[in-house]
Amino acid sequence: MITILGPTASGKTTLAARLAADIDAEIVSADSRQVYRDMDIGTGKDLADYTVDGREVPYHLINVVEPGAKYNLFQYQHDFVAAYNDIRSRGKNVVLCGGTGLYLESVLKGYHLASVPENKELRQRLEGKSLSELTAMLEQLKRQNGSKMHNTTDVDTAQRAIRAIEIETFNGEHPIESADVPRIDSLVVGVDISRDERRKKITARLKSRLEEGMVDEIRRLIDRGIPAEDLIYYGLEYKYVTEYVIGKLSHDEMFRQLEIAIHQFAKRQMTWFRGMERRGTKIHWIDASIPTETKIDEIKQLWL
Repeated sequence: MITILGPTASGKTTLAARLAADIDAEIVSADSRQVYRDMDIGTGKDLADYTVDGREVPYHLINVVEPGAKYNLFQYQHDFVAAYNDIRSRGKNVVLCGGTGLYLESVLKGYHLASVPENKELRQRLEGKSLSELTAMLEQLKRQNGSKMHNTTDVDTAQRAIRAIEIETFNGEHPIESADVPRIDSLVVGVDISRDERRKKITARLKSRLEEGMVDEIRRLIDRGIPAEDLIYYGLEYKYVTEYVIGKLSHDEMFRQLEIAIHQFAKRQMTWFRGMERRGTKIHWIDASIPTETKIDEIKQLWL
């Protein structure tokens, strides 16, 4: 397997699709938001990227659950194994691509996880606490458990923080069940984009997505009966644009706050990837600015 990772707006999806077309591979996504159907613009699926020279590169774990659902790491890990086995059974190569560090590391390290049930009593106790209070509680639980499972990349709303606390609490009280998740050998390639270039691309992409109808996409989801708080749970675009749609933010406030949040998110992604390196994952960094064909040649040399 080849893994392509990088922060948001680094161009990893385009690279992964072109690489997959070149080596007869299929792509498995590692993105915690792109699993949801009809959440296309806000999650940046960019499905046109999967068409290379007029041919569609098959992709997996995109559009697999309904919006409003609470997809989790345990589900992702098992869905990944099913997709991986399916692709390999057909003699195809696998390219894992995404920016959700926790999903990537769970696969690359073969995390053994348990399915964590909802703890209503705990949720009631945590209701009303601020995100900063919840984050402090999560950090304390992580220290107690010796856990590396969550960082602030994955807890950018109070609901997500509460779920992370729920998982850490459960794991602290129960022995982790062994899951049938093999540790898969992979060449890991990171797309290294400069901070200034990343910031420029993030801002340009945000403007483009708003012009493409991201606000209307979220209005349609709300009109379908999906509660605003469920969309806010997903964070980033869905948090701030939903707050604009329901009148909590002005358009200027939404754009400014969302732009800052995405820049901060990209920075946290890089922090997670550096942490992966410290925890033993070898990442081969490739300059985002070089031509795509040159990147592919470098990756193939490393792979072979």
